Amino acid sequence: MAAPDDAEPLRASVTPADDRIRLSHWLPPRAGTVPQIRMGSRWVSLVWLLAGGVLLLLAAIVLARVLYQVPAVQEFLARYPGSSSSGVLPPSAGFPWWLRWQHFLNLFFMMFIMRSGLQILADHPRLYWNVHCTPGTEWFRFQREVPKDRLWTAKDDSVTLPSWLGLPGIRHSIGLARWWHFAFDLLWLANGVIFYVLLFLTPQWRRIVPLSWDVFPNAISVLLQYLSLHFPSNQSWTRYNSAQQLTYFLTVFVAAPLALVTGLLQAPAIANRLAWLGPLGNRQIARSIHFLVLCWFILFVVVHVTLVFLTGATENLNHMFAGIRGDSPQGWILFGAGMILVIIAWCWVSPLTIRHARVVQKAGATLLGPFLFLGESIPPRVQYSEKDISPFLWPNGKLPCSDQYEKLVRERFASYRLRISGLVETPAEFSLAELRAMPKQEQITNHFCIQGWSGIAKWGGVPMRHLLEVVKPKPEARYAVFYSFGEGGEGGVYYDVHRIENLRHELTILAYEMNGSALSVLHGAPLRLRCENELGYKQVKWIAAIEFVSDFTHLGAGEGGYQEDHEFFGYRAPI
Repeated sequence: MAAPDDAEPLRASVTPADDRIRLSHWLPPRAGTVPQIRMGSRWVSLVWLLAGGVLLLLAAIVLARVLYQVPAVQEFLARYPGSSSSGVLPPSAGFPWWLRWQHFLNLFFMMFIMRSGLQILADHPRLYWNVHCTPGTEWFRFQREVPKDRLWTAKDDSVTLPSWLGLPGIRHSIGLARWWHFAFDLLWLANGVIFYVLLFLTPQWRRIVPLSWDVFPNAISVLLQYLSLHFPSNQSWTRYNSAQQLTYFLTVFVAAPLALVTGLLQAPAIANRLAWLGPLGNRQIARSIHFLVLCWFILFVVVHVTLVFLTGATENLNHMFAGIRGDSPQGWILFGAGMILVIIAWCWVSPLTIRHARVVQKAGATLLGPFLFLGESIPPRVQYSEKDISPFLWPNGKLPCSDQYEKLVRERFASYRLRISGLVETPAEFSLAELRAMPKQEQITNHFCIQGWSGIAKWGGVPMRHLLEVVKPKPEARYAVFYSFGEGGEGGVYYDVHRIENLRHELTILAYEMNGSALSVLHGAPLRLRCENELGYKQVKWIAAIEFVSDFTHLGAGEGGYQEDHEFFGYRAPI
C-alpha cells in the first residue's frame, strides 16, 4: 500500500519483520546463575538449600523410626490410624470418567503453564516484596548483581533458560511465552470450573473436603507413618487418608484460586484500579506469591508421583487412569499412552513456536482478544501519593543515537517540534515550550513493564484528550501511531499504535516531567506517553511524531507496534 503524500515521514522508517524467530537476529543468549534466596544479608544457593532439605528429611526419617517404637506413639497411631471416618465414599463411587479425564488435562495444561511461566520469570529473574524493584532489594534471583559501572537495562537483565525447560527456551521470548501462558491459563480455568461443578454434584467432594477436626491428628499420624517407612494401607478407592485430604484441599481450594488472583493482580488494568488495597494490590507481592504457588504445585507433583509409585503403582494407576480396582495392566497402558502424549507435546512445542511464531501470536490474540479488549476498557483511576514514589525505575529500550537527536539533547530540545498529522482537521507542530503552556496534568502512577518489574513515579504533562481537542481527529481516524526518535532492537524506527479511546482516558498524558524535574534522556525526553492501563512497551519514549490513521496493517508487519511486529507481543496489553 503506497503512503499518501501527506503521510508522516517517519512512516518510511518502519521496518518489516519476519514471521518466525531468526535466532541469528535475536538477542544473544546470556546465562543466569543457580537460583539464590536472600537470608538476611547473605545469598544462599538453592543447591545448598535442597541439600539441607534432603539432610533434614533423612534426619526426620531416623527420628520417626525411633518414635514409632515408643508406646505412647503407638497408642496415638492406634487412636488415629490416618483416615477420618467422615470422608468415606461408597465403593460404587470410585473414580468416574470425568475425574480421570480432568486429572490428565490438568497435568497437560500445567505443563504449558509452568514452562511458559518460568520463561516469563526469566525476563526479569528477580522477585521482590516491595513495589519499586530497586536492584539489591530482591529476595530471590537467578541473575548476578546489577553492574554499577555501566548502563544496565531491564532487557539486559534477562537470561536464557535451557531449551528443555523454558517455552520457547530462548532469551527474551516473553511475548510468545505469554501467549502460551495465558491461553493455557484460560483452558486450565475452564477445566477447573467444570471440576468444581462436577465435584459438588457428586459425592466426590467428600474425598478432599475435611468434615471433622480429627483430620489433623490423623494427618500427623499419616506423616509419621510415611516418615517411619511404615506406609498406611491404601484405601484411596473409597477415601483418601487425612494427609492426602488436607493436601488436596489446600491445592484445589487455596493454591489454585490464589494462582488466579495473584496472576490478575499483575495486570496494569486491574492493579491500578486496586491500589487502595495497599500491599494486597502490590504487583511485586502478587508476583512473589504467584511464584511460591508454582513452587507448591511442583512440590505437590513430585511428592504425589513419588507416593503413587511407592504405595502400589498398579493399583493407583488403575484407579486414576482406568477407573477400576485390581491388578490389571490397563492402568499402566493408559498411563503410558498419556505420558507419551505429554512427552511429544513437551518436545514439540518450543521448535513449533520458533518456526511459527506469528501463528502462535495470532492464535493467542484471537483466543484472548475479548478479555484483552475488556481489560483495555477499564479506565485507570487510582493514583498513589508522593510517599509511594519509587527510589529507582529500571531503564529500558534502545537509546536514540541519531545526529538529529544528539543535536536536540545538546540544545536542550529548543528546536524540538512534535508533529501531529494524518487524519486530523488541524495538523500541527508544537515546540516543547508550547506544550508546556498547555493545560498541565500531574499524576502519580505505577509503571508495569511486560518483563515483570514495576515502579511508581510522578509524571507531569499534557493530557492527550486536550491535544485531541486541538487537532480534531476526523471521524475515520481510529488509531494514533506514536513514532520515536529511538530504534528498535533490529533497526528501524520504534513505534506503537493506540486506539483513540485509550487516549481519552483521564490518566493518558504526554509527559515532559518525571518526579518534578524535566524528563531525562534515559526515561524518554523530551516526551513520552503515559497510558496507565497498558504495559510499558506501549508507552513510547522519545516521541518524535504522532499520526492518526484509520488502520495500521500497512505499518511494519501490521501487528500494531515494533515489539508486536518483531518480538510477537500483543497489540492490546492491559494484562
